[in-house]
Parts: sequence; C-alpha cells; structure tokens
Amino acid sequence: MNLIRFSRLRAGLTQQELAKRAGISQPALARIESGRVVPRLDTAERILRACGMTLEAIPRGGQGVDRTTIRRLLKLSPRKRLALAAKEARNLGKLQ
Repeated sequence: MNLIRFSRLRAGLTQQELAKRAGISQPALARIESGRVVPRLDTAERILRACGMTLEAIPRGGQGVDRTTIRRLLKLSPRKRLALAAKEARNLGKLQ
C-alpha cells in the first residue's frame, strides 16, 4: 500500500474528499494511488497535508556520518589503539 493511500485511509477520507481538499481531480488521485503516476513532490506534499500528515527528510543510517575520528584512529598503530582503548575504558569506569 503506498503512502498516499495509507494516509487517506488513516484520515478516513474517500478519494473524492481528499482530491477536493488537495485541489486535484479524483481520477488523478486514483492514478497516483494505483502507482500508474508518480506525483511531483509539491503535489505529494499537498495531498499528505490534506490528510493531516507531512513529508520529512530524515538522514539514512551511514549517510552524512563524520568519519574523521575513524580515519584518525585507523592511522594509529594497533598498539596505540589498544592503549587508547584501555585509557577510555578506565575513563568509563570512573564515570560509572
């Protein structure tokens, strides 16, 4: 089930009611819900707003992660990484 159909059903609206609220035709909404047409982003937002929902951009895991610390640690020798891990473990022990 696609997001727009789910949102419409969750809002308890018929296609006709939602189409009227969103300012599009019912046949256009039916084509969007069936997957025959992919709406433009502004149209999808307008339809979802009419259902009381919004679109939100959320970063996916692994995207936009600052890898500078990882790179810095990988430049250390295994012995230095082990010493640093032991030091951090002691610091954690102090916090507990």
